[in-house]
Amino acid sequence: MDEIDKKLLALLQGDATVPVAQLAEQVGLSPTPVWKRIQKMEQGGVITGRVALLDPEQIGVGLIVFVAIEAHEHTPQWLTAFAETVAGMPEVMDAYRMAGEVDYMLRVAVADMTEFDGFYKRLIASVPLKNVTSRFAMERLKQTTAYPLGTRAFRDRRANDSETES
Repeated sequence: MDEIDKKLLALLQGDATVPVAQLAEQVGLSPTPVWKRIQKMEQGGVITGRVALLDPEQIGVGLIVFVAIEAHEHTPQWLTAFAETVAGMPEVMDAYRMAGEVDYMLRVAVADMTEFDGFYKRLIASVPLKNVTSRFAMERLKQTTAYPLGTRAFRDRRANDSETES
């Protein structure tokens, strides 16, 4: 990937509905090469999907809970059961295996405390857990789905062009 791909990814992370012709204009290419670049990034797994982002308050799931989990055991079978359980719970927005004192961290979106209590009871009934600690978000200070686009993954086309000219 090069700096044009980087620009395309930045634009698409901001708004995936921008027409290809407009993207092409913004990166200085014609639409066909831009479309081919996007297709290549989709096929290569760089672009993993295009979605609509929703306001959780507007759809009734405004209570965000961060759930820290210490595993009951550390076996492949337990991990498989836990991963399947979490994957089947629509309230779980993110699930991470962690390093340190906490083994897993979940971000859960629910309507209210009653709904979270139901989620919690289903979670602890599904797999044996050593400890579960929940932290309730009071205010969201920042939210983004856009990843930072550092330079490591992108080659500088000008540097490569000057190398081939030498």
